Amino acid sequence: MASPADPDAPLDRSSGHPLHVQVAQALRRDIRGRQWAPGTVLPSEAVLCQQFGVARSVVRQALAALVAEGLIRRDPGRAPTVAPALEHHRMVQRSTGLFEQFANTGTALLTRVLHCEPAAPPPDVAAFFGSDDTLLLERLRRVDDEPLAFVRTWLPRARLPGLSAAHLQDTSLHRTLVQRFGLHPGRGRNRIRAVGADAALASVLQVPAGSPLLMLEGQGFDQHGQPLEWFTTWHRAEKLVFDVDVSPAGEHIQAALPRAATATAAIPDAAPVAPQSLEPVEAALSAALDTVRRLRRGET
Repeated sequence: MASPADPDAPLDRSSGHPLHVQVAQALRRDIRGRQWAPGTVLPSEAVLCQQFGVARSVVRQALAALVAEGLIRRDPGRAPTVAPALEHHRMVQRSTGLFEQFANTGTALLTRVLHCEPAAPPPDVAAFFGSDDTLLLERLRRVDDEPLAFVRTWLPRARLPGLSAAHLQDTSLHRTLVQRFGLHPGRGRNRIRAVGADAALASVLQVPAGSPLLMLEGQGFDQHGQPLEWFTTWHRAEKLVFDVDVSPAGEHIQAALPRAATATAAIPDAAPVAPQSLEPVEAALSAALDTVRRLRRGET
């Protein structure tokens, strides 16, 4: 059974917030902060009443709110438990952006632009574009009012005259590139890594510092083979799953598939890449999942 909520955070009986709202917020904080894992049995109503110093009716209202939000399950005749986290899926070997992939499944992905301004890029980014005249774009993607991913993208400023944050609020970067500038995302290369959230990422993604994140890095070209974007996306590992299409060995595999999950490959040149075996894909994903497991156990 889960431990009761933090006893050092008593209810504020002088505030304008009802007691059941405050109880629900305390329990919600523990669930979203992953202090209670999915499947954990919550404390009994009697224990929660004693913990918060409230009547049973207050506790029942709080639990009902969490059931409505999908944070806990309350089946007849059974104690309430923490509900499994909702998982979203992303196909990592496609150039289609996260916004378009979610739209295709009917999931509303909200985008808040945090920065969109000229900035000097790191040396490897400047080498990719062949210039240091770049735009830095930083966005927070949310689903159901919860952060899902933080995206940092470098773009060639000279090719995107007039691009501003207003053009990208709650919409797709790739769609904007096509509609406003006639630039169609083409081939590229993605890499997957499992990392721990530093203080800045933990703050923006609303997770504890050190929480496991799935990081997707990539460089993309347009339809003319010109550098178009360099991006890094940090995803909350408990909310998103990377999917990879797998074909039988010996069949033709799109060149993007082995490139998508290669963890250490260099930036591609203009020449096409021949099909490869699935062993690099399996090895990269296995390493990423192993790192996530170790981060969750606190071993790294």
